[in-house]
Amino acid sequence: MNESPPDDDAGRTRRSRRPGPFTLLALPGLTVVLGFAGFMAATGRLSAAWPQDADTHAVASGGETADRVHKSYVPWLREAAKTCAVLKPSVLAAQIDQRSGWDSDSGTLSGEVGIAGFTDAQWRTWGKDDDGNGRSSPSDPVDAIMALARQDCAAAKEVTVLRTRGTVTGDLLDLTLAAYTVGTDSVSGAGRVPPRARTYLTEVKALFARYETFDRAESGNSGTQKASGVLAPPVTTLVITSPFGSREHPLTGVTKLHTGVDFAAPQGAPISAARQGQIVFAGMTKAYGNRVVIDHGTIGGRRLETTYSHLSSMQVTTGQSVEAGTVVGFVGSTGLSTGPHLHFEVLVDGAYTDPQPWLAIDH
Repeated sequence: MNESPPDDDAGRTRRSRRPGPFTLLALPGLTVVLGFAGFMAATGRLSAAWPQDADTHAVASGGETADRVHKSYVPWLREAAKTCAVLKPSVLAAQIDQRSGWDSDSGTLSGEVGIAGFTDAQWRTWGKDDDGNGRSSPSDPVDAIMALARQDCAAAKEVTVLRTRGTVTGDLLDLTLAAYTVGTDSVSGAGRVPPRARTYLTEVKALFARYETFDRAESGNSGTQKASGVLAPPVTTLVITSPFGSREHPLTGVTKLHTGVDFAAPQGAPISAARQGQIVFAGMTKAYGNRVVIDHGTIGGRRLETTYSHLSSMQVTTGQSVEAGTVVGFVGSTGLSTGPHLHFEVLVDGAYTDPQPWLAIDH
């Protein structure tokens, strides 16, 4: 202990040293912080409360540092994205960013808990103990990430059925995100992305680029390669009257994506399955008329489907297995059509793509 220097003047009054104003203000707070840190260290939870910089993954967007995502979450984002084809790690990360900014306490007052903002009722449906720590909680980021993927994929399944039947139109991911935020019934009622879901879509999709590095990490997978020339021609003569791409619809006057190609063919000409598979839909729809959808399974790691629309009649039923060349129906002009033709579509992992590279024909 340091001793005070002796007084030079025996008659000088000794002044006691009192704490200054900074000490009076800072000491109580410092005591609380040190006490909390001591408790967390003693219980082994200090590292979880304050993740080290080495355990975070910086995500760059446009040269700026975006939210820092704990690196332990990234494998779970990738695992969750495998739940269904429409998802990517960046999609889930963007949803969480939009919902909470990765702050697990952001929605507590509204009854939405954790980084994905689950209510108690929602958690009873989607929540599980995915990380195996003995408890299922929306406050557990891993459990929340996996539950969000299950919720998204359930919505994707519902809107896929609606789109297959011609009840709704639009991009599958857009429809899925819309169903997530406003419900499948609202999407079905609108026949597309409802206006009240567009703000959510805009905000989430604006965040995709921030997290695209999570998608690229596995880009070496051969499953991302396109398989060419794997489909047989669905009609005998392939004369394309309207290609895949943006166009003005001849009846509605609306300019939007033409999701397939139109092949000219005479009324009643046979239409064949382009590849072996299973009929997942065969029925009448408002826009497509008589429509057949075939699931061909996975090719090159990607799910492949083909559709055949405006048929005069159908020769197959839902659930039936077919071989390449099996007649599925005959050319017609049912639905929104200006004359006999085949509207032929190819979907890869649920997304419309140009059918021509997939057909075994000369382009």
